[in-house]
Amino acid sequence: MALLEVRNITKTYGSETVLNNISFDLEKFETLSILGSSGSGKTTLLRCLNYLEIPDDGEIILDNEVYFSKDKVSTYDEDTIRQKRLHFGMVFQQFNLFPQYTALENVQLALKLVKKEKDTQDKAIELLKKMGLENRMDHYPHQLSGGQQQRVAIARALALEPDILCFDEPTSALDPELTSEVLKVIKELANSKTTMIIVTHEINFAKEVSDKILFMDNAEQLDFGSVQEVLINPRNQRIEEFLNSNKSE
Repeated sequence: MALLEVRNITKTYGSETVLNNISFDLEKFETLSILGSSGSGKTTLLRCLNYLEIPDDGEIILDNEVYFSKDKVSTYDEDTIRQKRLHFGMVFQQFNLFPQYTALENVQLALKLVKKEKDTQDKAIELLKKMGLENRMDHYPHQLSGGQQQRVAIARALALEPDILCFDEPTSALDPELTSEVLKVIKELANSKTTMIIVTHEINFAKEVSDKILFMDNAEQLDFGSVQEVLINPRNQRIEEFLNSNKSE
C-alpha cells in the first residue's frame, strides 16, 4: 500500500481549469519530482496537498486513511485542517523566515507554535547542524545568503516531522552559484530515506534524485512513472519536445 495516493484531483478558478484529473502515488521513502512548463499547475497541486488550496473534486489517501475528499472537506473545522497540514512539510520558493529572529529562533518558533513543544533548542540545533549551519545559528536572515536561508527553511520544515517533505521550486529564488548547495542538501535527504515531493525545473537534478516523475502541461497530467519511462525514454511526444527545447537553451 502506497503512503500517498492522489486520485483524480481537479481544481478550477472560475471558468479556468488549473488541475484536471491528476492521479499519482508515492511509497514511503520515495522522492517524486513534478516537472512541466510554467503555469501547468505544479504549484497548485502542491498547495492542494497541504490544504492551502481546496480541490473541487478527487480524493487523497494518506497512510491508508482519507486525507481529503470532496464530500468530507466541508465538515472540517480550522483545527482539523491545521492538524492535516502537519503531514506535509512545505519549503517555499521564498524562504518566509521571520526577519526579527535568528536562524535558531526561526526553527524553534515552528516547534513552539505548531508542535507546542517547550524544550526546542537541542532539536533545532541538531537540524541546523544537519543543514551545515552550525556556524550560522545566531545569524539573522539578512546576514545569511539565499542558500543558507533556504537551508534554515528546510530545517524548520523538518522540525515538524512531516510524513512528506514538499519543495516548491526550492532553487528558483537563488543565484546559480547558490543553487548547488541547496540541491546537495536535498540529495542528502533523499539518500537518508526522506519521503519528498519536489516541484522543480532542474531536469538533471530530477533525474538524479527521483524515484518517480509526474509531468504536467496546461493543467493536464502528461505522464507519471519512473525516471526511465518519463525522462530518459519519454513515452509522450510533448514531453520529448519539452526536454529537447531545454537541451538547446
